Amino acid sequence: MRMPNAHRSFRTIACTVAALGLVLAGSVSATAATNEPSTPVPITPPDGTVMSYVVNIGHANPGQTRKAEKAVTEAGGVVVQSWPEIGVVIAQSDRAAFRDTVKAKGKNVVASVGATRTVEVKDKVTGPQAPWGPGASGWKQGKNKPVNGDEPTEPVPAAASDSLESQQWDMMMIQADQAHQVTDGNRNVLVGVLDSGIDPTHPDLQANIDVADSVNCTTGGRPDQAEGGWYPTTSDHGTHVAGTIAAARNGVGIVGVAPNVRLASVKVVNDDGFIYPEYAVCGFMWAAQRGMDVTNNSYYIDPFEFWCDDQPDQAAVREAVARAVNWSNSKGVVSAAAAGNSGLDLTVNTRDEGSPDDAAQPTPRTINQGCKDIPAQVPGVVTVSSLTQTGQLSYFSNRGLGEIDVAAPGSRILSTIPGGKYGLKSGTSMASPHVAGVLALMKSAHPELTPAQMVQKLEDDATPTACSTPQYDEGAACVGTPELNSYYGHGIVNALKAVQ
Repeated sequence: MRMPNAHRSFRTIACTVAALGLVLAGSVSATAATNEPSTPVPITPPDGTVMSYVVNIGHANPGQTRKAEKAVTEAGGVVVQSWPEIGVVIAQSDRAAFRDTVKAKGKNVVASVGATRTVEVKDKVTGPQAPWGPGASGWKQGKNKPVNGDEPTEPVPAAASDSLESQQWDMMMIQADQAHQVTDGNRNVLVGVLDSGIDPTHPDLQANIDVADSVNCTTGGRPDQAEGGWYPTTSDHGTHVAGTIAAARNGVGIVGVAPNVRLASVKVVNDDGFIYPEYAVCGFMWAAQRGMDVTNNSYYIDPFEFWCDDQPDQAAVREAVARAVNWSNSKGVVSAAAAGNSGLDLTVNTRDEGSPDDAAQPTPRTINQGCKDIPAQVPGVVTVSSLTQTGQLSYFSNRGLGEIDVAAPGSRILSTIPGGKYGLKSGTSMASPHVAGVLALMKSAHPELTPAQMVQKLEDDATPTACSTPQYDEGAACVGTPELNSYYGHGIVNALKAVQ
């Protein structure tokens, strides 16, 4: 998903509320499900064009990873980052035949290879093969982190209201204000904000940012903790998301859903506004290795809005991302993701008019039931739809029976933006961090819960909500029961029940 920057206007998961109203442009239409093959989008760079690839290994272990690294080098590539925990190598190469050659060199080791974008990379890695970086150091097969290292929760009583708290209708809708009478969250809980960076100087965020666990993943998909690398540059998106999750209770500004938990800025959006697969893989892996409890993912992975399993490049990318999500989940991380802003029923996609979004022109294409929005439709991720102040489905929000897990406020949400300021934004990007914040409160109150137990409790605790007419009565109609339907999933997320 392209994110907004200072130079270009993109369709995004977050939509800024301007003086003249919401500006949204959907790029995908849907009518009925299809099993027809998806339209191929060939990625055929000429020799001399440096491209980025995921190389998936059949068996995830250090020995097989080293063999895959050797195959990458012999095929004329450079290893950018290896993730032996999941059997994924991120590589760059300027050889047109790299994909076929690395599979031939890797013999039975390499299971699949896929290009991660359709254009030449700007974040090139030059010189000799890069060694395993901080993402791989210290890993031991079978090593498990006990209960995320948490200690029993100590309730934090609420203090006097912050100056803008009365304008936060969203917190009242999810009963966060009542949950704060039980706890504001525990300092042991760490939330990774996979986004465009967080302003470390914002007075409502500064105290809660964990600098030691923040990172920049846009350096080719390799973790980089250089000072300033994870700061926002061309977008206020990540700072806004962070405020919803954990703006501090400090007497000024707003109060987040979980105002006493810590935040890590995990930058996965480059300066051109793209979240390429290798950035997201880096983000999920970093979250797991740094002992994070929750991640928020208010984006879809570029350059395809929907990644199809009948296209080799796209299938390889989906496999790499799924491995990263699954491994982070196994290490105690639960992830929330925005459902998307195309107003689609995710169960009946047939057309994608806007992908690939990094090309000079997109390739309008047929898509089928094997084409998925990632990470929102990766199994194990909590997918969140967006609501208005009246509780209606926001007109831009994606929907789908069995695809939406829970719903949360996402229209005209007040939160932090860089420079010590505050602003309103709309989008499923604004809904997802409410859920991430609730999960952080839940972990604070119930540190013994596993990710699977947290998701189950989140769904069980959600407020059942019957089908209704969406905002402006646009898009697919709601189907299902109050306990499970295509608009609200299991219901509106409930912060108070999460801490009980």
